[in-house]
Parts: sequence; structure tokens; C-alpha cells
Amino acid sequence: MPTLDPAPPRRRDEALDVLLSSGLDPIVDLVAWREAPDVYGIAASSGQVRVTRRHDGVTATGAARFACEAVCVEGHDLLARQDPSFLRGLAAERALPHPSRDENSYPFAYEHLAAVFDHPDAPDLVVVHTASHYWGDQGGHIGEHGSIGVTQARAPFIASGAGVAPLGLVGRGCRLVDVAPVVMELLAGDREPWWRWLPGADGALPDGLVETPGGARHVVAFLLDGANANVLYDAADRGLAPHLAGLMAGGTTFADGAIASFPTVTLPNHTAVLTGRHPGHHGILHNAWVHRATGAQVVTNSPSTWVTATTWLECETLHHVVQRALPGSVTISCNEPCDAGATHSIFAQVRRGEPTERAPGPDDLPDATQRFVRPVKDYRWASRADHTSVEQFRGIWSGGEYAGRVWPIPAFSWVNFALTDAAFHEGGPYSEIADASIADTDARIGRVLEAVDARGVMDQTAFVVVADHGMQLADEAVTGDWDVALEGAGVAVRDEGNGFLYLPQ
Repeated sequence: MPTLDPAPPRRRDEALDVLLSSGLDPIVDLVAWREAPDVYGIAASSGQVRVTRRHDGVTATGAARFACEAVCVEGHDLLARQDPSFLRGLAAERALPHPSRDENSYPFAYEHLAAVFDHPDAPDLVVVHTASHYWGDQGGHIGEHGSIGVTQARAPFIASGAGVAPLGLVGRGCRLVDVAPVVMELLAGDREPWWRWLPGADGALPDGLVETPGGARHVVAFLLDGANANVLYDAADRGLAPHLAGLMAGGTTFADGAIASFPTVTLPNHTAVLTGRHPGHHGILHNAWVHRATGAQVVTNSPSTWVTATTWLECETLHHVVQRALPGSVTISCNEPCDAGATHSIFAQVRRGEPTERAPGPDDLPDATQRFVRPVKDYRWASRADHTSVEQFRGIWSGGEYAGRVWPIPAFSWVNFALTDAAFHEGGPYSEIADASIADTDARIGRVLEAVDARGVMDQTAFVVVADHGMQLADEAVTGDWDVALEGAGVAVRDEGNGFLYLPQ
């Protein structure tokens, strides 16, 4: 298969003429590209901005320290608002469900877009869809994500337990790449500060969050895929998620959540959480992209490729780092594609050809809302997958034999839940099916907490709750596909992951 070299500017300009036309304005929020090293163009039908990125040495982790600046603005000042607190709270979000480009906020947009283009497999153009765009006519959902707009980028962030400052609900936020520093400061900050354990990380430790460095002997992290932060916090406040509410009451919750790296989709941000690096720096660029050296399509986010997704990983995960910081420790990864380095992972069992447990059918499945688990295929599949996550955790934490051995209590446990993503896609973030998925997931979290308590180490354990991105209600009247317009104009393009555009020479 031939290589795919970056396209010349004339090819980019041909595509931009189509993408920035007023006819695509309802679905194309903006388009970004790299003009030269550390120089980026960002454009929409209403204006254009040139952004430069300045290298300011290195951070304590050894990562490059960057400062981005808009140096030339024509027309509308794109991405002028990058406030993570915008649309904080469910009432504010529901009052503006589909903010326009002029209204929306794009937290950390310059940093996150620039990081995409740091990778040699980066596309020629990045197309970001609007907050209202509905992919339903191309197999999409009423609940959507993928944009850098605040509602689609904002994931929840809750930390509680050993070593965590009990600040309650605070009016600030962080980024998903900051989660790895939190974990390492909690587990090993008394030995070395977090940044010594995570060389090259893009993340940082949120101020005041960790009260006692090294104060946790165990960290249990939950990822609730696709959970809208405002919706999740409101559900806990309404009594729909009592176990999450308990973690929030005893710890710290960021009202502004944790902002996902771009693109705000599954595998890039699962990996961002578990490495502390942006997608352009950890190697999992998107759910699909092009490997330029061969011209081959890379797909990581599908049932057939999850098991080998970490083939493309280019750095350590928290599993590697925790075991290096705490020699002899055990880490586990429950139903997580980004499982590299984990002592136990069900995907590693599959790669080795070992048998795995099968979840019970819908009639025998605990913690599953029967109203949805039988008729809705994705709800049923995700419920069964999440049940196996809990069973893996409980088996390993039980103190008895599981998967052929007796396990010590893990230092780091990662539990991935898929149900919230399935339900929020199906009905949108404000739906009854979304509420049901939160209640079911909270019940499963309760089973995990019971297992920790049964081992007598609750006071030695810290808990972290995040998602990989937010979720936004799409407008079913706003449909369309820029690929159709490009094809109609005779512009050849490969569009991977809905927005990574690779152009021919």
C-alpha cells in the first residue's frame, strides 16, 4: 500500500473553499490545519485566525511547555471564548442546548488542536462539527460528541477517599490529562512528586486537590463512558446515584469537570486519562485515522479492534508507572481497551487465547433496568459488559482465587463502564434511558465499594470518577455530511473518524 504524504497547500485550499462555504455552516463549526511548525490556521465561514505556539522550555515532567497566541484575526474571532465554566450546571446547559459558534466556549482549544498536529499521522485538515449537528442520517445518535465545544468536551471529575482534600463541589475544573498526575500523587507522592513518575506528561496536578501525597495505598478509578458532567451531578443530587453522591460528599467534585483532549471521542481520551498525554503525544489519534507510512486505515474503536488497540500506543500507561513506582504491586484493568502494562486485563486474556467469563442473559442480569435492557440492543450489550467489569473487580478483590491465582489487593484498579455512553447516545443526555443508565451504573459502583469495604481497606483507598468526554443533545433538523459536498465539488479526500481529512498529492 502506498505511503500518504502531507498534501500541498493548493489541495488544502481546494477543500477549504468547500468546507467554509455558507451552505455547510450549520454542520461545520470550524476547520484547522498546520501551516508550518507551530503555526496553525483555524477558519470558519465567518472568519479566520492564525495561531502560533511558542516553546517556553520544558515542564517539570520533561514535556514541552507551550504558549499559544492568536496573532492574526480576520472577521469573527474564532475560539475567543475558552472558558471551562461556561454552561456550568444543568439549568444553564439546557437553556442553551445548541450554542452557536458565537455563543459557545472552547476550553484549551489552541493547545488541544495544536497537539493533534504533533503526530506524523496527523490529518491535513481537522473538521469540527457544530454543537447542533446530528449524524443520524449517517448512523449517528441523538446524543453526540467529538467537538471541542464545552458540552461535548466536559467530562465529570470526582475524587474522594484517602489522601484527597474534602473540598466538596468547587467552581473550577481540570483536564483529563491531569488525572494521571492525581493518581500518582495519591499513590507515590510521598516518595517522589508526581512529575518524576510521569516524564513527558501533558497533565498537571490540580492545586489543593491532594491533601496527603502518598496518602492512598490503593486507587480505584471509574470511567463512565460518555457521561455528561452536569447530568451526572444532577442525578446524584436528585438521589438517583447514591453511591456517587457519597463519594462527592466526602471528597472533591469539580463543577467545571475535566476537559477532554481533542478529538473528544472514546479511545483517544481513555488513553489520555491513562497516560496524562494528549492524543497527538500518546499515539491513539482518533477512533480511526491513516497510518501515513503505509497509507493504511487504522481503526481502534470497534469490537473487532479493541483487543489490539494498544498496538498504536507510544508511551507508558498508569499501569506501567504504578508498578515502577511501587515494585511488586498489582494493577488491574476491567474491560478497558487501553490496558497496556496491567497485571490483569480481560483483553490480555483474549490476546493470549484464554477463556473469559460470559455475562448472564438480560433476565438474570443484576443492576439492569428491564425497561431498556431487553428491547435496546446497545443497552443490553453494555449492561452485560459492565457486569463483567464488576465481576472481574470483585473476583480479584475477594481475597480468594480468581483467574487461576490468589491476588493481593491491587494498588491501582481501573473499571470501565460503557452503559452511560450507550444510553446517552440512544436517548440524549436528558432522557429517561440516560437516567436509567446512571442508576444502573451507580448500583454497580456500589458493588465495587462493597468489595473494597469487605477487604477492610476503605480508609486506605482513594476513588476517582471521570468520563472520556461529555455528551450533547443533537438537533435532529441539522443533518448533512461535508464529504458529500467535497465529492460534489470534485475534491478527493479520505475522511477518517468523521473529521480527520487526508488529501491526495
